[in-house]
Parts: sequence; structure tokens; C-alpha cells
Amino acid sequence: MYKKFEMLFAGKPLIIETGKMASLANGSCLVRYGDTAVLVNATMSKEPREGIDFLPLSVDYEERLYAVGKIPGGYIKREGRPTTKAILVSRVIDRPMRPLFPKDYRNDTSISALVLAVDPDILPEVPASLGASIALNISDIPFTALVGTVKVGLVDGELVLNPDLAQREVSKLDLTVSATPEKVCMIEAGASEVPEEKMLEAIKLAHTEIKKVCEFIKQIREEVGKEKAEYPSFEVSEDLVEFVTTVAQEKMKNAVLAVEKTERDEKVDEVNQFAKEAYIAKFGQEAYDENSAMLKEALYKLEKKTVRNLVLQEGKRVDGRALDEIRPLAAEVGLFNRVHGSAMFTRGKTQVLSMVTLGSVSDEQTFDGIDEEETKRYMHHYNFPPYSVGEARSIRAPGRREIGHGALAERALEPVIPSKEEFPYTIRVVSEVLSSNGSTSQGSVCGSTLALMDAGVPIKEPVAGISTGLFTKEGDTTDYIMVTDIQGIEDFFGDMDFKVAGTKNGITAIQVDIKIDGLTYEIIEEAFARTKKARQYILDEIMLKAIDKPRPQLSKYAPKIEIIKVNPEKIRDIIGTGGKTINKIIEETDVKIDIEDDGTVYIAGVDQEKLDRAIEIIESLTREVELNQVYMGKVTKIMQFGALVEILPGREGLLHISKISNTRVNKVEDVLKVGDDILVKVTEINKEDGKFSLTAKDLMKV
Repeated sequence: MYKKFEMLFAGKPLIIETGKMASLANGSCLVRYGDTAVLVNATMSKEPREGIDFLPLSVDYEERLYAVGKIPGGYIKREGRPTTKAILVSRVIDRPMRPLFPKDYRNDTSISALVLAVDPDILPEVPASLGASIALNISDIPFTALVGTVKVGLVDGELVLNPDLAQREVSKLDLTVSATPEKVCMIEAGASEVPEEKMLEAIKLAHTEIKKVCEFIKQIREEVGKEKAEYPSFEVSEDLVEFVTTVAQEKMKNAVLAVEKTERDEKVDEVNQFAKEAYIAKFGQEAYDENSAMLKEALYKLEKKTVRNLVLQEGKRVDGRALDEIRPLAAEVGLFNRVHGSAMFTRGKTQVLSMVTLGSVSDEQTFDGIDEEETKRYMHHYNFPPYSVGEARSIRAPGRREIGHGALAERALEPVIPSKEEFPYTIRVVSEVLSSNGSTSQGSVCGSTLALMDAGVPIKEPVAGISTGLFTKEGDTTDYIMVTDIQGIEDFFGDMDFKVAGTKNGITAIQVDIKIDGLTYEIIEEAFARTKKARQYILDEIMLKAIDKPRPQLSKYAPKIEIIKVNPEKIRDIIGTGGKTINKIIEETDVKIDIEDDGTVYIAGVDQEKLDRAIEIIESLTREVELNQVYMGKVTKIMQFGALVEILPGREGLLHISKISNTRVNKVEDVLKVGDDILVKVTEINKEDGKFSLTAKDLMKV
């Protein structure tokens, strides 16, 4: 049955329609927010997936170019693999939802958000996130959490909810918050050095608005929601938990207390093998074959409980560090001569190598998507190869995690990248994770800052990143311990990975992953305080001691770029018919030339002499012919009544036979031939077509 619901959300009408489309999905809704429309569907498999120990949830945010009135480029003329933006939005939808499903639920679950129409003033990711929460709540899928999402901007010092296009263009903050009525369950932000206090204020403002939309979702569920389906529980039996605890608890405690990751992993494997053999000895091989997955889950739970109890009951971290202690740090720059900039940053066993490449303006990345962003001149890419965690498998294309971590580091550094006018280069940074034991994304932030300075990029401030973790007593956020600089095992078994990057002045990026039902303001405030202190320590004690400011000169292997301004009307003279002129310049001087509509010309090359030659040619091509000015010209054509003389590249004027000499000339050929150099003066310029006349009188002796 068709139903329509409406509320005012952040000052704009939010309309939800159900019962009209996609009737075979478990839950479906059409979300209209302004002229932006997103269809969100949630589906669930009839049976659970066997042999897994995780929730098989997939989230797909699907962009269609018809939503913005475009036809896809390329030969095929249809959308291909998801864009980077689509992948990032899928992650933003996934992260707050995943921890709120029942822990023992294993049915395949899919959320699909199809963007049907886009209003430039209303980004579709907020309606997509709201639609995911609504579709799940009104479906028979066992999900009952009320989750809302909102964006916050900072315009002229004022916080703005769901900013429009004009506000986004000048905003110093791009914050996305998801929350339940009680707690904040996802934070994603990019910011221009926003202070921690202002960021917390923005989160609180977002939560206030989210509480209103959560009440709205509750009303929709009460009116059209389906009865929740029963599902087979994959909870480990108490008997198995008791058996594993009895035979392996002390051994597991000793194993996780090994300081070195490699040794710890080996000892945990030995404990797991011991428990397996004990189980087979007591219950037999057949029982083990039947319950091996559950035994594995029970051992995982024992390891998790052991690590958590050490922190919560004894105040111990597995590697012996204090709760606010950062792992050993190291930084090195200038590792390779031929690349434009390089640095390696190490934090414990996490090690990231960042490499910088500088290119011309034409190397900017272009987009064919539904977002208003069309080009990007700063790019950050992140690679996480199998050897970084000691695994032997083939390397594949970057997955969602790699794309997400690269985008986080890019967002962290973007506010300090100089403008095109200050530094006319396209910049690409690639972070190669050489070794991983937690917080590689923040290691890539630190390494990339160092590499940019090594490359001579005049960044406004150095940026560092760090993460904090959380351990709560059975999810009680009033009873917790927070730790600084979490390593892999603390990330796996803890309740939070709160990543913050920034400068000494403020925050530039945030990404928060949680495994409980949300965070309180007190936890967020403490996480901000801890990460600020840690960032300052990393900057002062490690990074700035490796390199304290950008190098004054670029690498000799980096392209040199010169900028000149020409009259926009002269651009066609530089390009020439069919690009003939510009291609000739490029071929002669071995440079790259990029021209903007306002007459800004970027000339890039490695050889300074060739660069200067290209500038000379372009300037001569665009130089104006001046009245009464004397030029050294070249005869290009002989005619009965005179000669054509080129005084500037591509600019020919008429030298009439009567103006060639002070004395009478009977035939032009008696005095001039094609290729002769001759001094001439401009005597007349036609204002309509720009044609001009010349004289050689008093300049040429014949």
C-alpha cells in the first residue's frame, strides 16, 4: 500500500514514499529531499551463509548519470565500475549500520541506494543514508536501530546543517555524522584546521537534528513496518565457551602478552592448536569436523576477552605500553634520487613509504560523475599489499578499504596544499604500506606530509595523524578505558578506532569506526584531547626533526613550470588551425602547454633553455602589433604591387611597392626576394580586421 510521509529536516522538506516501487525487496523507500531523489532497497537471504564468523552485509551506492542529465563518456556509453565517490559513500552508509545488527545474525544482507535525480544544492548521500535506515526498519530484516545522518558545514564562522552548493564552496568543514537518538555512531570529516572545540560543537548540533529524524523514522516504522523475521542464531554455545576457557585461558593470556606481533601471533596459533587437540581428544574427530567453525569462533572470543580484560581489569596493554604511550617512531626523507619526493614513516611495526610525483596542469584527474567536482589536482593513493601483513597471495586491484584509506589521507592533506596560483603543479602522492600493525592510514598521513616537504611542495602546515581506541565493559560507554595509538590486535578486539589528522592549529580529517552502539560526547571530547596531544608530539619529536620545512627547490628531475598571461583573444593564435601552431611549439621545445580560458598559460618542461624558448615563441605569437613601431621582418611573398612581410609569428603586413624605398622601385623583385630580412615600420592598423600596412622608407637603403 502506497504511503507518503513528510517532515522538515534541516530546514528543507524530506519526503518518504513507501509501497510504490520495488515491492519484492524486504524493505524499500523512495527518499525525496528537495529535488534529489534516491531509491533505497534492503534485501535478506532466506538462509544464513554457512562457515563464516561475520555479518555478510553489502552496501552499494549507485550513481547514474541520468540523475544530472549526462550521457556517460567513452565507447560503451553506460556506467561502469563504481566511482571512488560512490565507494566512499557506500562505506559511510555501511559503518554506522553494521555494528547495530544482532551479533549472531549471519544471513546475507544487501542495501542498495540508487540515485535517481540530483539537486545540486542537496547531495544525495544524506538521503541515501536516511533511506538505508528506513528501508531496514520497515523491512522484516532483524534490524531495529533508529539511525539518522546529517552533514554540517562551517560558513563565515557559523555552523550550517546540510549546506547548499554555494555554502559548500566556501565551507571550512565537511562533516558527516550518523547517530541513534542516544549516541553518535559514525563521524567522517574533512576540515580546514578546525579547532577541536568547534568540531565537538558541530557534532552536537548534528545529533540534535538527527534525534528529530529518528523520531520520524520510528513513526514510519510503526505505520508500515513489517514484523521482524526469525533467524538461526550463530551464537557460540555456553558449553563450548566454558570448555575453551577451561583448557586455554591461562595459555591465551601468556600468548597475547608477547610484546612482538610475530611472536604473539605464533603463540596464539599454538594455543588454538592446543585447544583443537584437546577438543578432539575429549569429543572425537567427528564432533570436531561438525563444530570446527564454532570452536574457531569460541577461541576468537577467548582471545578478544583476554585482551579486553587485560586493559579493563589490569590496565595492561598487550605490548606493555602505558595507556597514552605511542609506539616507537621513526621518519626518513629523500630515499630515492629519481623520484620527486619520498619519505618513510614508521610507528612500531607499521611502516609506510610515501612517494610524490609533480606533473603539469593537464595531469589533473577529471571526473564523469554526479558530483559537482570535475577535476582534481591533488591525488592521494594508498596500497596495502599482502606482504605487509605477512600473507602469500597475489596482488589485486585496490579494494574499498584501500580506496577509503587513500581518500582519508587525501582529505587530511588537502587543506594545506598550496593553490594552483601559488604552486602550478598537479600533485600525486602514493603511500605504499610496507608493514602493517594498525593505523596505516594515519601513518600514510605522516609519511605523505614528509614526502611533500621533501619534494619542495610549499604546504601551509605539516599534518600528522593518530588514532585512539576504546575498551568498554560490555558496551557500557559510562565505564571505559581509552588508549592512544592502537595497534592491530587492539583495533580487532576494541570498540573504537577514532582516527584524527590535523596540524598544530586544528583538525583536517576525522574517520571513526565503532563496534558498539555509539559514543557519548564525553568519549568524543577525550578522543579529541588525546589525538591533539599525540599529533603535536609526533610533529615536534619526529617529523619536523626529519625535515622542518619544504625544500626551497624542486628535484632536478621534476618538471619546471612557468606561467604567463596572454590576452584571451590571442589564445587562438597560440593554438593555430587544428592545433598546428601549438603542436609545432611542443615538438620544437619538448614542453607541455596548458591554456586556460582566462589567458593563463602553463608551460612545463625539464630543460630551462627549452622552456625559455617556448615562452619566447608564445609571447611573440601574442604580442600586439603597435602603430609606428619598427620591426625586423621577413619577406614571405612577392606580389606585383608589393610584398607581404611577417613582423611577428603569423602576423603579416603589406609593404606596398611605393613604400619600399625612398627612391622609385619599378619591380619588387629588383629589391626584395622571399626570405629577405627587412626593417619596416607599422604605418596603419585597420581596427575592423587588424590588418596593417608597412613602410621601409628612411629605414632601407636601396
